[in-house]
Amino acid sequence: MCTLSRSYLVPVSLTLDPNTAHHSLVLSEDLTSVSINTKKTLLLLNNPERFDQHPCVLCSEGFTWGKHYWEVEVGNKTDWDVGVTRESANRKGKLKLQPQKGYWAVGLTNGDTYNARQYSVIRTPSVKPTTIGVYLDYEGGLVSFYNADDMSVLYMHSGTFTEKLIPFMCTGSYSDRNAAPLKLRHLKL
Repeated sequence: MCTLSRSYLVPVSLTLDPNTAHHSLVLSEDLTSVSINTKKTLLLLNNPERFDQHPCVLCSEGFTWGKHYWEVEVGNKTDWDVGVTRESANRKGKLKLQPQKGYWAVGLTNGDTYNARQYSVIRTPSVKPTTIGVYLDYEGGLVSFYNADDMSVLYMHSGTFTEKLIPFMCTGSYSDRNAAPLKLRHLKL
């Protein structure tokens, strides 16, 4: 098993950007968690930054250099996506969460299928993650995803980055089993 030690990581504190949130999403007051709201659709401006078809939201912070690490609590959700996107990536219409479209992500579908959107299904972790760790090495061209519960590697994307990368989260489909929020963890290592 390949693992990463938290002692090598410099955590970043992130907040969510309300201007990018899909109209069905509800952000916490402190902008660190997001959940899907099926009771009513919020009337929000359809600005260029906002996702209009998928329940996604970006973070306010983005990166053009350096090494960064953050964690997202996924709990027992059955559907979710976590990763980074190019600042210029499309947010309108049907999205393809693939590197060639500017999205580097991992996710869970139907409660049992883990995937790196670029290559479809990835090996099921030996311990079901309740928290996903994301490590970005901008100059090194690497985005790594970890089961933060045991720091085992879920997937690693490599490439070359040429513009600002922004952390993002998608809450996935709504069902009673998937109603829990996604939460940014603020780490003190």
